[in-house]
Amino acid sequence: MSDFDAVADRYLAVWNEPDPAARRAAIDDVFAGDIRYVDPLAAVEGRDALDAVIGAARRQFPGFAFALAGPADGHHDQVRFTWTLAAAGAEPLVVGFDVAELDADGRIRSVLGFLDKVPG
Repeated sequence: MSDFDAVADRYLAVWNEPDPAARRAAIDDVFAGDIRYVDPLAAVEGRDALDAVIGAARRQFPGFAFALAGPADGHHDQVRFTWTLAAAGAEPLVVGFDVAELDADGRIRSVLGFLDKVPG
């Protein structure tokens, strides 16, 4: 596993964490305090706001899990990866593509997200 894959895995593990307290602890570990997250449905700054976005996604898609859709790629302090959101054993309902930028401590300081497949 590359360092880029490890970043993407840690990122998706946060989105998959069902326990709010454990998820918040993971957010504090994985993301910089001034995290900026932007996708077609949300544009937020800060860990509290990101936690709210992730919590809302988990409530909207109970029983679904995020997974890497292939190896992560990157250079310098940038990581890009494609992910899926699916129920166990089912075809992905959502497919997305994210670019994450790391700070000097290896925490994610920004995420630019794109949705390639969404439900109708």
